[in-house]
Amino acid sequence: MRDGVEDVRAGMGARVPTRIARPLVAASAVAVLCCVAACGGGGDGGSGAAAPDGKAAGSASRAGGRSADGEKTRTPAEGSEDAKDPRGPSGGGARKDDGSHTDGPPADGPLTEAQLRKAALAAGDVKGFEVEESEGADLLGRSVPATPSKCRPIADMFLFSTDPAARAGVSRGAVPKDETNASVITFALLAYGSGEADEVMDGLRTAAEECTAYRHAGYDYKNVEAAADPRLGDESVAFRLLASIEGARVPAAYTVVRDGTTLVAFSSMNMLDADKIKVPAKLVEAQLAKLARTTA
Repeated sequence: MRDGVEDVRAGMGARVPTRIARPLVAASAVAVLCCVAACGGGGDGGSGAAAPDGKAAGSASRAGGRSADGEKTRTPAEGSEDAKDPRGPSGGGARKDDGSHTDGPPADGPLTEAQLRKAALAAGDVKGFEVEESEGADLLGRSVPATPSKCRPIADMFLFSTDPAARAGVSRGAVPKDETNASVITFALLAYGSGEADEVMDGLRTAAEECTAYRHAGYDYKNVEAAADPRLGDESVAFRLLASIEGARVPAAYTVVRDGTTLVAFSSMNMLDADKIKVPAKLVEAQLAKLARTTA
C-alpha cells in the first residue's frame, strides 16, 4: 500500500502539510461517494412510492427496485420512508391491544431513525476526535452492482448499504484532532428487523474470506483481506482493501459490529499514510457504549 501513498503524495505535492492535505482527502472521498451514488441513482433522483412491505419501490435507487442489468438495488437508509416509519409487517412499532401501533419499536424490533440519531456519537463525545454529520450522509445506503457479485457485500459498505436493507440509518464523520493524522473516518448506525442484521454479518464475513478483488462503479479494488476480529458487541468483522480511484491508490479499513438488531459500521481512509489505516478502537467502543446507554 506504500506505493499508493506515494502516488497520492506525488499528485498533491510531496510537501503538502497534513492540515491542508486532510481536507483535500475528505473532499475527494465525498466526490467519490457522489460518483458511486450516481451510478445507482436510477435516473429519477431516487423517488418511489412505499410498497406494501414498507420498502420503497419505483426507482432503481430505492429498495425493491431493479437496475438495468436486473440486479436488485436498495434504498438509502437515512431519509427513506423506512427510516421515518419502519413499522412494516416484519418489524417496527409494537401493537396495542386494539391493534394500533405505539410510537416506539418493540423490544426486539429495529430502532427508529430518531433513536439512532440520539445514540450516534456527537461533538465532544470522544476525546481527540471531532464528530459531525457526514458530508455524504444523504448519499449513504445506495447499492451499486459489483463484479464479481460475491464481492458485493464488501463493495456495498462503501455507502453503508446492505442486503437486507436497513430499516433506518444515520451516518457521521469523525476527524482526528491531531493535525498530523490525515485519516478520514465515516461511520453509520443501521437498524434491522429480527435476524436481518445477522444475515448482513454472515454475508460480510463470507465476502471478506472469498473476495480478493472487484470492480465497482467504474473503480477497481484489490487486496481485499479479512482483518483480525475485534471481538466487539454480539459479533464483529473487520477487513481491509486498496482502492484505485482517479489514478490514486487509496487504502481503506472497515470494522462492522452487531449489537442486537443494530449494526455499527466504520470505515477509515488515509491517502497519505498507509501505516495509519485502521479504524480506531476508541471510536468503535465509544459508539457501542453510547448505543447501549441510549437504548437501555
